[in-house]
Amino acid sequence: MHYALAADAVLILHGLFVAFVIFGGLLALWRPRLAWLHLPALAWGATVIAMGWICPLTPLENQLRALAGQGTYDGGFIQHYLWPLIYPPGITRGLQIALAVLLAAGNAAIYLALWGRRKKVRADARIR
Repeated sequence: MHYALAADAVLILHGLFVAFVIFGGLLALWRPRLAWLHLPALAWGATVIAMGWICPLTPLENQLRALAGQGTYDGGFIQHYLWPLIYPPGITRGLQIALAVLLAAGNAAIYLALWGRRKKVRADARIR
């Protein structure tokens, strides 16, 4: 029972991390200090996707599920839980890399806007 709860907690943590990687740049527009947490998370997430690695949370969840007597799965978290939702059937490795680049480019645009806003605030403060 405890292993099943721990596996579910890892699953939730993993899902929140993925959501933070995807949407954390938007949160940084709201709270700029979150950028210091989001940028390393984004780098890790994009690298894991682009390199085809499996996040260490996936084997941890599988181990906890096995200890709880539940079924495990092959592949990574995204392939198991999110792939059917966000990736079309027949996705290629090249398209997967393109999605990682799109994730990084979209966040780069957000951070450029954040940087421009911050630069403008500093310039306005100097004028006063």
